[in-house]
Amino acid sequence: MFHNPHSLYSLQRMSLHGSFLSDVQFQCSICLDVFTNPSSTPCGHSFCMACISRYWDGSKVCQCPLCKKTFHKRPDLQINRTLREITEQFKSMTGGGGGGGGVGREKRGGKGGGRDGCVQDNLFDELRKKLPRPLPKTPMTLTYEAQTHGEPNPTLLSPATIPVTTSLASSLPNNSPISALNHTSRPPPPPPPVSRSSGRRRFTVSGAASSNNLPICDIHHRGIMIYCRTDKVCICPDCETEDHPDHDTVTIEAEWMETKVQLSASEQEIQEMIRQRIRKIEEIRMSVNELELAVERETAGSVCVFSALVSAIERSQAELMEVLEMSRRAAEHQADAMIRQLELEVEELRRRESVLAQLAQSDDHIHCVKTFPIFSSPPPAKDWSGVSVNSDLGTGTIYRSLAVLVERFQKELNTIAETGFPATLLEPSPVRTQPRMRRIQEYAVDVTLDSNTAHPRLILSEDMKSVRCADRHQLVPDNTERFDRVVCVLGREAISSGRHYWEVQVGGKTDWDLGVARQSINRKGKFEITPSNGYWFLSLRDKNKYAFRTEPSTDVHLNLRPHKIGIFVDFEKGQVSFYNVDAKMHIYTFNDTFTECIYPFFSPCTNKSGKNDGPLVITPVNMTE
Repeated sequence: MFHNPHSLYSLQRMSLHGSFLSDVQFQCSICLDVFTNPSSTPCGHSFCMACISRYWDGSKVCQCPLCKKTFHKRPDLQINRTLREITEQFKSMTGGGGGGGGVGREKRGGKGGGRDGCVQDNLFDELRKKLPRPLPKTPMTLTYEAQTHGEPNPTLLSPATIPVTTSLASSLPNNSPISALNHTSRPPPPPPPVSRSSGRRRFTVSGAASSNNLPICDIHHRGIMIYCRTDKVCICPDCETEDHPDHDTVTIEAEWMETKVQLSASEQEIQEMIRQRIRKIEEIRMSVNELELAVERETAGSVCVFSALVSAIERSQAELMEVLEMSRRAAEHQADAMIRQLELEVEELRRRESVLAQLAQSDDHIHCVKTFPIFSSPPPAKDWSGVSVNSDLGTGTIYRSLAVLVERFQKELNTIAETGFPATLLEPSPVRTQPRMRRIQEYAVDVTLDSNTAHPRLILSEDMKSVRCADRHQLVPDNTERFDRVVCVLGREAISSGRHYWEVQVGGKTDWDLGVARQSINRKGKFEITPSNGYWFLSLRDKNKYAFRTEPSTDVHLNLRPHKIGIFVDFEKGQVSFYNVDAKMHIYTFNDTFTECIYPFFSPCTNKSGKNDGPLVITPVNMTE
């Protein structure tokens, strides 16, 4: 409690001038001097108009020097006339300087307080009359301690301890700083923080900055405890009053309670999205499996359909060639007969012509008269005017039959395009539906090479699983089983029944032959490799030319170059099938009738000066899906 009114007057005067009107409050943070033509940025900070303009000149993006808020479009700043008026009043009270550190009582221009911004001489006398007793302490009273050279400073009253009542404000000049500050419904902001080197602490209306472990507002130095739902930012009470007066604001704790409810709902929503995507992953995987099955069905069905068409066309072509040949021979025979008959008639006519010529030159008139009637009329002859060689080739029937077949094939294609492959096709195909790779791999057998059949240039591995061609002949016995002209070798295992499957690695080679051969094939000298001679082969030439040794040879175009060939034999069905093991694709199937044992056949072909020196390798069968 104050016992000395003069002390109270001094303290009130010091609080009013030292706390309300500190020079820091009127200082530009760029030039560090009192404002000259102050202007405020959209974020609420004030600077000299000239200082902030120079600060932004030449910058692509304008930024507040204090809070670093970025403005993508340069703000159109205007002079803050109210702040400029208050600054001018402050300059007049401090004697025109900005660094006085307090409010002087120097007169500037007489008594008038009015519009010249000067403080009346009797201002503090009037305050003393209005405050005869010490002010009661309120909850908003702020105290602090400062350490200066280790000594505690006396407790001072902040401006908040001096309530400026309506009666007091009414007695003050309208343009005085105190009157202007009283128009707000809240206490003025405390002075900005001062570094520890100055011996003072930063503190707020709610207490020291670390009292409640709350983050501190950089502008008002108060605890951030309010959330603005309108702008979606966390603010302090002063920010709420200044920048968010009409916004929807709640305490951060209340906002967090509502957020927790939303967080639980968001978590459940995310979990449901995760479950949906896991189900979609399984759905996609099942779709891929179904697609693989569909590709297999489509491949098998297309092979059946097109094989049927190709077979029918080949048969029609063969019939056509036969009919054409027969028509040609018949026409030749007919022409020959007609020519022979015409030649005989010509010969007879020439003989009569010769007789008539002799009669014309004869002097024996009696002979001429008797003989002429005999030779004067032409001999009996055929009328050749309507005779010609038959030009009908007899192929119309074949073409009409082929047209009917193509029409049926077209209808079948249309049906397949709309509904897929039917259970039965129009015509039975000589190529049966091929089983899946895994099913045929179940018939894998251990195949090894027979060294007694190997050509002298071939080099076999010790385990009899690989073969390659050397540059020169090897010293080997010339037995009856050995090939002496064709660079090839047979497998040791004979196939006389059942199903058999093996795989051969061919990657890196430019030429090779693989398949099966009959036991009774000719192994000496040069021979033609065809099914009629006991060979069922798939061949590669010049790195990318694949062909089957049919009659004539059948070229095949493989989009995926195989690195490993699978060979499947069904002895009872008379099938020899070839597969691309890596792509799990069927390539081709021979259909024939086996009347004797057959053997696996391997030919690495010549090494072509090192370009084709890689081996053919019989590899273990790895079961695949």
